[in-house]
Amino acid sequence: MPHINIGTENSGDISLYYEDHGTGRPVVLIHGWPLSGLSWEKQVPVLLDAGHRVVTYDRRGFGQSGRPAFGYDYDTLAGDLHKLVTELNLRNVTLVGFSMGGGEVARYLGTYGSERAERVVFISSVPPFLQKAPDNPDGVDAALFDAIRVSIVDDRPMFLSGFLSDFYNVDVLGADGASDEVVRLSWNIAAGASPIGTLNCVTAFAATDFRGDLGRIDVPVLIVHGDADRIVPFAASGKRTHEQIPGSRLAVIEGGPHGILWTHAGRVNRELLEFLGKKVEAAPAPA
Repeated sequence: MPHINIGTENSGDISLYYEDHGTGRPVVLIHGWPLSGLSWEKQVPVLLDAGHRVVTYDRRGFGQSGRPAFGYDYDTLAGDLHKLVTELNLRNVTLVGFSMGGGEVARYLGTYGSERAERVVFISSVPPFLQKAPDNPDGVDAALFDAIRVSIVDDRPMFLSGFLSDFYNVDVLGADGASDEVVRLSWNIAAGASPIGTLNCVTAFAATDFRGDLGRIDVPVLIVHGDADRIVPFAASGKRTHEQIPGSRLAVIEGGPHGILWTHAGRVNRELLEFLGKKVEAAPAPA
């Protein structure tokens, strides 16, 4: 199984597990919390069939990657992504971030620039700034994230059950959106993640301000978001990201929950392929 080393903790190495398939223009898929690269099951074959090289990886603490007790902040996580892109010598890459993974995409571009990136995609993503603050009145109340942290510490497996029900809007979409087996698979993946990483990532995706990072993006951008997202509300995230990035393309999926990678895979895949097929033109310079 392919891994790259991203550091050490005491006597052990910290590695990132990744998969690298196909040829052609590369696409890197960055998964959401608290899942793994397996969450791209509906996208990888479609992208390969369209002639792309497709790279997925598991964030530190999740999936088959190392499980250190530190490093669950976006500067470190974007650094992990940079190490992967550099190690694989990817050029003209499209970075696709789902949910928490959109934060890695934003911080990567804000920190390392677009030398290697050709375009970016935000799907159900957390930027520009999820948590409500005096200068961010349209964000989500901080008390909600406090309650999530308490629930994770108290009974993480039980918390995940409720979270994933809302992830797929099971009460509304039922098996037409995600079968019981899909929800169970997601629970198994999430339950196998690092408890420390699961907890600390909540602070990262809730309290990190990406507004400055978005202002540095100078490549074409696609934003895909469901208007029934209960986890990362569209009005607090996708809508505002679109407003902040001049020239970005916004695709709103009517009735789409957070987990649109599965429930609305056909629409997501069409939007991805159309965006990837467009000729790259010079983006407007950041203000």
